[in-house]
Amino acid sequence: MPRFQLNGLYALILTLLIQMSPGVVNAQWKVIDIKTKIHMRAVHAISPTSCWIGGTRGTVLKTTNGGKTWLTFKVAGADSLDFRDIHAFDKEVAIAMSAGESEKDKAKIYRTEDGGESWKLVYQTTQSGVFLDGIDFWDKNKGICLGDPVQGRMFILTTEDGGQSWQELAVAKRPAMEPGEACFAASGTSIRTNGKGNVFIGTGGGKMARVFRSEDYGQNWHVTATPLPAGPTSGIFGLKFWSKKNGMAVGGDYKKTTDSTQNVLLTDDGGITWKLSGMTKPAGLKECVDIYHKTNATWNGDTQIRSDNYALVASGPSGSSVSLDRGKTWNSLGKEGFHSLSFAGNVGYGVGANGLIGKIEKISTKKKKRKLVFVED
Repeated sequence: MPRFQLNGLYALILTLLIQMSPGVVNAQWKVIDIKTKIHMRAVHAISPTSCWIGGTRGTVLKTTNGGKTWLTFKVAGADSLDFRDIHAFDKEVAIAMSAGESEKDKAKIYRTEDGGESWKLVYQTTQSGVFLDGIDFWDKNKGICLGDPVQGRMFILTTEDGGQSWQELAVAKRPAMEPGEACFAASGTSIRTNGKGNVFIGTGGGKMARVFRSEDYGQNWHVTATPLPAGPTSGIFGLKFWSKKNGMAVGGDYKKTTDSTQNVLLTDDGGITWKLSGMTKPAGLKECVDIYHKTNATWNGDTQIRSDNYALVASGPSGSSVSLDRGKTWNSLGKEGFHSLSFAGNVGYGVGANGLIGKIEKISTKKKKRKLVFVED
């Protein structure tokens, strides 16, 4: 290797560092005080300025001006319900799902068409064992709802009219689950749709976390075991895909929310196989993961977003984390304990306990150049 003289000393260039490394992330959540103590685990940002939130005591909140003001709606007859997932189509139409024991009349889905002023009960059941965990939609018509297993099989609902009516998937088509296996209604993201007809479900409760996937709108299912340990209070809590093939699952243990254990899974083959990746910073349970991307970055469900146009953000009780290298390494994004978050372009909203709402507007996706390193000969 050639030597160069530097200030009378011979120096050996150890590395020329053409490579790039993740830079320091300068971003901060802005906490919004909405003067309420309700607990919230459901959030859906449909644009940088419009966001819907679901919470306890049958409460739904909405902003149309970027969080400057919030409208609060109390769904009639839903005072005892906890809305754990919400999906909005626009400023007027949204679906809210409550998690709770069906025997106590808490497994319900509501729909509004007038911006939240009134809500129609579109699904309810009191059949034993039903506990709804999350909903998602492929488009304005086709959607799916996930529930804990009933008689050993996952409970699944589908809709083809934008959530105006829901049909239970035939028992024979519901995927079988292992003893103790279930899903977590922690953020509404243990189920995620992707592209045309693809849907993924992450589980816990068994010995190892598993991922169920369907390629035909939930009619037929395949399952993959992952290397993420699971148990009665641990497993996968949230999923997200940023291309047809590439996605992530996050999780942990809700009884040990700050434990330093691996909590990230990655797939590069469309969810067929999963491998463990770098642990988030801060460590601990992560209940949700979503994509921050620049306003000029678009994704059509197939072509992958340029890596310098997006970042992955994961959240949980111990704080939120950001990755600029597809989940390999992480930096802290704040100590706020958001249970769930949702991004629309470069603007994200996070929600948590006791009325916690946060907003973030810019995360740098640039990477920092390393300097040349010299040593004396």
